[in-house]
Amino acid sequence: MDDSREKKEIEREDFEDLQVPEMEELTLTRLPPWNKQITLRGLVASFFIGIIYSVMVMKLNLTTGLVPNLNVSAALLAFVFIRTWTKLLQKTGIVSTPFTRQENTVIQTCAVACYSIACISGGFGSYMLGLNKKTYEQAGVDTAGNTPGSYKEPGIGWMTGFLFVTSFVGLLALVPLRKIMIIDYKLTYPSGTATAVLINGFHTPQGDDMAKKQVRGFAKFFSISFLWSFFQWFYSAGELCGFSQFPTFGLKAWKQTFFFDFSMTYIGAGMICSHLVNLSLLLGAVISWGIMWPLISGLKGDWFPGNLPESSMKSLNGYKVFISIALILGDGLYNFVKIFIFTTRSIFTGLNKRNLKTDNKNQALDDPQRNDLFTRERIPVWLACTGYAAFSIISIIVIPLMFPELKWYYVVVAYILAPSLGFCNAYGAGLTDMNMAYNYGKMALFVLAALAGKDNGVVAGLIGCGLIKSIVSISSDLMHDFKTSHLTLTSPRSMLLSQAIGTAMGCVVAPLTFFLFYKAFDVGNPNGEFKAPYAIIYRNMAILGVQGFSALPHHCLQLCYGFFAFAVGTNLLRDLSPPNIAKWVPLPMAMAVPFLVGAYFAIDMCIGSLIVFVWYKLDSRKATLMVPAVASGLICGDGLWLLPSSVLALLKVTPPICMRFVSP
Repeated sequence: MDDSREKKEIEREDFEDLQVPEMEELTLTRLPPWNKQITLRGLVASFFIGIIYSVMVMKLNLTTGLVPNLNVSAALLAFVFIRTWTKLLQKTGIVSTPFTRQENTVIQTCAVACYSIACISGGFGSYMLGLNKKTYEQAGVDTAGNTPGSYKEPGIGWMTGFLFVTSFVGLLALVPLRKIMIIDYKLTYPSGTATAVLINGFHTPQGDDMAKKQVRGFAKFFSISFLWSFFQWFYSAGELCGFSQFPTFGLKAWKQTFFFDFSMTYIGAGMICSHLVNLSLLLGAVISWGIMWPLISGLKGDWFPGNLPESSMKSLNGYKVFISIALILGDGLYNFVKIFIFTTRSIFTGLNKRNLKTDNKNQALDDPQRNDLFTRERIPVWLACTGYAAFSIISIIVIPLMFPELKWYYVVVAYILAPSLGFCNAYGAGLTDMNMAYNYGKMALFVLAALAGKDNGVVAGLIGCGLIKSIVSISSDLMHDFKTSHLTLTSPRSMLLSQAIGTAMGCVVAPLTFFLFYKAFDVGNPNGEFKAPYAIIYRNMAILGVQGFSALPHHCLQLCYGFFAFAVGTNLLRDLSPPNIAKWVPLPMAMAVPFLVGAYFAIDMCIGSLIVFVWYKLDSRKATLMVPAVASGLICGDGLWLLPSSVLALLKVTPPICMRFVSP
């Protein structure tokens, strides 16, 4: 989900088993210089991988908002691209330069930076889409706080400009602290370490055989997924048509969104996400669409007027939105306080050093060779500080011109506070792998919405949320990449430059990808495929910040109190329970998504978990090797089909058949 990335459920026991391959065959003198690690072929590969993944994550953002961590998948695809390219050149008699782990790391970093704009900091499925007229109308044109004219229609020009002036600030916010975070504090950054382990494994004699198996698995399931999506298209001529509306459990269950929609994307995502995320989604679907919404619908005319449209915030849709917000806020507030306390205690008591003594059983994590390279190639502090100041000044000037509702002094305060917020988030992510950028963004949203007042609060809150979330998230992601570079002997300079290049690519690719969906499909339709659930959630958060609890439908406040308390209580239970119990305690953040979207994708995700569970029971060694490759193939194949299907939709080419099921 847009907010689900703060719930990267990496199993701790899995991380403890990670072994960073020794690199005795490499010495610092034999490593390619930093400017040779960034190659033309690498940038081309990054660009194409960034486009593919931007399309995939944009679909996920605009349908459910649930986006799994794809860093490892991007590293695998980078390996596939370059190895395929070099082999083709060899067959034609052209000798190419060797493909190194450093180049692999740079490509992965650049590609991830590119698609992260579409996934996180761009806000295309959340705060930025929450500005458009359709979301404004869904929130209720007669709602206090939802001021007439407080919307801005999407446009490639202003979106691209906004991304360019906001996305580069976060790159430089924490650069001076990279040695402290990676070497002095020895923060683990599990996602960055897992990516490094995969890349290091590829570039060994044994890893070559492993990579070949993964590449074959990826290619096989990529082809299956792409062809299956192509086949499904022929039967989807019309609303509620095709395999995506197949009433798997009967028409009565189908009306409550309980059906399997044959989506390879969600099955693949379910294979990557932990069982806890997927089971939490299913539990949320059962509580909402199986129990609550049918009961509340029966109270039409009592709790809410029966003549209101379904999209009205004063009808059933209002309960869906605000109860989702209560779960998200309860979960987010709890984790924000927990990580803040944990981070503060770790910094001032040295708790992290004592904990990491046990992690250093694997001495490769603290290899002097890696430390030497990481500190030898300096990134001047004056450059980072000057760059941060320059980009901040540009942003302070440009953003109030684009959005007069957000005064310049609010932007100044945001950029003064951003480095400290980014440090807290990056430190917490290094310890727990939880990116709390969304919660920092929500704090900014409520504060700015309340300060800006009734007329300007909604727009100011949404844009301010985007500023803070972008800076805090990008700076944390860069620390993950620095951890990967430390473990793969990749130059920090090449990492920073590749991150900047990838960010520039993303600032162009992401708006174009968004408009491909926005023009080809009915984005934001609560009854369509591309519901964009977090757009209406974020806008109503801003309205709540301006208006207060009077924005809620009848009896909704009491339900919100209950679900807020439930979110806090389940987090407490998970943290205080023994591990064998805690691993089954649901995640409120994941439960919130189906409350608004529906149950169908939760069923797909659980099927992905079931496949992984059975595979591990049958052959755990092969499953460990192949699950990431198979899942990536399923996601990429289905995602890539969106490109030709979007072009066909823009050309008004419709499928020839409508397969639909009706009651006899």
